[in-house]
Amino acid sequence: MGDRFTVHLSDLAATRALAARLAPALRPGDAVLLEGPLGAGKSEFARALLRAATGDPALEVPSPSFTLVQHYDLPQGAGTIWHFDLYRLRGPEELAELGWEEARQGIVLVEWPDRLGPLAPEGALRVALAPGAGEEERVATLSGWPAERLRRVLAS
Repeated sequence: MGDRFTVHLSDLAATRALAARLAPALRPGDAVLLEGPLGAGKSEFARALLRAATGDPALEVPSPSFTLVQHYDLPQGAGTIWHFDLYRLRGPEELAELGWEEARQGIVLVEWPDRLGPLAPEGALRVALAPGAGEEERVATLSGWPAERLRRVLAS
């Protein structure tokens, strides 16, 4: 499945910093799939990424657990990021009514991407988060993008 990069995140600030480094690398048509068990930090990663992408550190980012999708306009007409939380979805057949096709014109950020089934975008960046040894520690495994693109994100 290509190159994988593992990043050890010592605390919540490190998790947020990784998300903030990823934000400027995103382009319309990109998909970021956040994987991991409950409590792994997917929602916190998503909030940090959205705040960095919009340039608004105080941006209110409610979890879309119940609404299933929220969208955020990027500055200077750079497009839209659609934040999906698919935990409550039964399967990919329910995506059409959430505006999935329209969202794919922008950037999609998806929690619980296993619910996408065959609609999972090819070439998506997968960010798998797992608990680390300490309470706030996490391990992030990034894959799906070309190695050079991932190296640029991790080097920034």
